[in-house]
Amino acid sequence: MKNTLSILAFFMLFTFSSFAQSDKAYENTLSEMFDVSGSEATFQAAINQMLAAYKGQYPQVSADVWKEFEAEFQKTSMNELVVMLAPAYKKHLSQTDLQELIKFYKTPIGIKFAEKTPLLTREAMQVGQQWGMKIGQNFAAKMKAKGY
Repeated sequence: MKNTLSILAFFMLFTFSSFAQSDKAYENTLSEMFDVSGSEATFQAAINQMLAAYKGQYPQVSADVWKEFEAEFQKTSMNELVVMLAPAYKKHLSQTDLQELIKFYKTPIGIKFAEKTPLLTREAMQVGQQWGMKIGQNFAAKMKAKGY
């Protein structure tokens, strides 16, 4: 019985270790895909916007401290984001899928698309806000017309 439990424990440890290594490999591939796709630049821009907002709230903080915070958050936040997003990506895209996307993003059109992604994202968000406001206004008008 003791040997059976030892063997079972070994296989469980080996299996969990293999999954952890697999997850780390997936996270590394996902991180590379974020880098070459322009997604990381978009995420970095969002971090910079958040820091800019905090700078406005804390004007007494020196530029050196902000530089220190920016360097720290840029690195740790991206690593944390990759770990947090990996399970969602893994549900829909295999590691091979990510590797194929990386190949695409290393082509001339992929490089161009990656470079334009942060700009497209910013402009799409602005258009999306306008679109949402228009839908909201139309909805409010229709509700008013129906007496609500």
